[in-house]
Amino acid sequence: MTSDKQHQQKKTDFIRDLVRADQSSKRHSGRVQTRFPPEPNGYLHLGHAKSICLNFGIAEEFGGICNLRFDDTNPVTESVEFVHSIQRDIEWILGKQISTRPLFASDYFEQMFEWAVLLIEKGKAYVDDQDAETISELRGNFTEVGVDSPFRKRTPEENLKLFQMMRDGDFPEGSCVLRAKIAMDHENMNMRDPVLYRIRNESHFRTENDWVIYPTYDWAHGQSDAIENVTHSLCTLEFESHRLLYDWFIEQLEIPLDKRPYQSEFARLNFTHTVLSKRLLKRLVEDCVVEGWDDPRMPTISGLRRRGYPSEAIRNFCDHIGIAKTNSTHEIELLESFVRTELNQSAQRRMAVIDPVKLTITNWPTGKLEYRTAINNPEDKSAGTREIPFSGNLLIEREDFMEDPLPKFFRLSPGREVRLRYGYFVTCTGFINDENGDLVEILCTYDPETSGGKAPDGRKVKATIHWVEEANSQRGSVATYARLFSSEKPDAFDDPFDDLNKESREVFETATFEPSISDVENGEVVQFERLGYFCRDESKEILFHQTVGLRDEWANIQKRNKSK
Repeated sequence: MTSDKQHQQKKTDFIRDLVRADQSSKRHSGRVQTRFPPEPNGYLHLGHAKSICLNFGIAEEFGGICNLRFDDTNPVTESVEFVHSIQRDIEWILGKQISTRPLFASDYFEQMFEWAVLLIEKGKAYVDDQDAETISELRGNFTEVGVDSPFRKRTPEENLKLFQMMRDGDFPEGSCVLRAKIAMDHENMNMRDPVLYRIRNESHFRTENDWVIYPTYDWAHGQSDAIENVTHSLCTLEFESHRLLYDWFIEQLEIPLDKRPYQSEFARLNFTHTVLSKRLLKRLVEDCVVEGWDDPRMPTISGLRRRGYPSEAIRNFCDHIGIAKTNSTHEIELLESFVRTELNQSAQRRMAVIDPVKLTITNWPTGKLEYRTAINNPEDKSAGTREIPFSGNLLIEREDFMEDPLPKFFRLSPGREVRLRYGYFVTCTGFINDENGDLVEILCTYDPETSGGKAPDGRKVKATIHWVEEANSQRGSVATYARLFSSEKPDAFDDPFDDLNKESREVFETATFEPSISDVENGEVVQFERLGYFCRDESKEILFHQTVGLRDEWANIQKRNKSK
């Protein structure tokens, strides 16, 4: 059998081709070092999973290393909570611990400051007293060149003095910034004297009050790469226009050629019915649309883990879609098909009734309790079987009965016979409604000759339904989920929140389960027969989150596309 590493080495895409070419040419002495540099201002989402798999995968495939480096340059929005969640999510996606210790851009603040001083001394940076709104306005746009700042001609000596005063806290927040001096008429907007430092009178979660000036992402990114000896800085396509600035900084600082990192861009990951903007995800949390960053409806890695997505399914999905140079949007159903395939092999089966109604077998012997043998996983013979209690007092799904059945409804209705999963054939003889007309009990008789699931006379039934024995059942809750956003492209709305599905979550608090549900561990996924895959919550209560349904919606999408 081919090993995982041998399989990985056969992968090919333009990023891996680039790395192979660099190794062949002995660029960076054939060394390969990548990094994953999230800002700790929120939880990681599905889009990050692709970058995690790529950066850590490239390093492993080519005998290199990948650093986790936190871009902690904005004390206003960052926290230790996000640092811990990010590291936990990365290790869960990878299925193993990170081999190197986490790094932080804040570790390099002193070196970045010294390099900024070097730029000032070379006449390549200046302190600008204009406010942020004015700076933005005078940058121009794609059809108009920018306007030079009136402070652009300050001498290096004056700028050095002012920059030190910025560091010493002599200026209020927003009163001035340090900008690179490049060209205000450059066709690339990022080259129009970008801001390198701004004043933030906020305590940093690591450096506390040591600094009142903080580097921007563009300044911290490439310089942190250089300090760490990164060879390949892999970014998503929105940073393509920043590459020229990335290289300009490296050149101005005269980083030796054999130690210069360089940036390459790949397409980001997008999905239908989903937003992957950290700004919008934060808004979902802060506006209490969801219960937190790990709400099972969120496309965050923590949310997907809580919902029961296997990390292997996400890795397999990322491997399947590959690395491209053009942004595209994938159907969320495709990812769900990978989840379903993985869980079909690994998840044990259990019986649960999430919206129960009583079913009484009127000809069942009084007081009799027997046990039926159920298969734990038909895809895995080693998973064995279990014994589940059966009596004349059962609970079934309310939707499995109709008083006046519609066409093609083959489940229980007056006079109709169905098969009980692992049980007998039963025939509905009547039903009882309460004073409001709501169904409270279904009456049936059973055929004791159908114990093996077949009738001796060969008669057939058109439906098999699941059940739970009432007296020995466990009680708890089940949460089912629909799309958080109704349309395929919520980003097409002026405000994606206008597309929110207000019925994206439904909780059934009277769900019932077979007794063996108590053996299901927190975080474990099981298949509730006929209902789908569900993950037990980490809380002490019996609460299950719907992971995915049994129906392969991706296969249906493919069929529709072929018929067009």
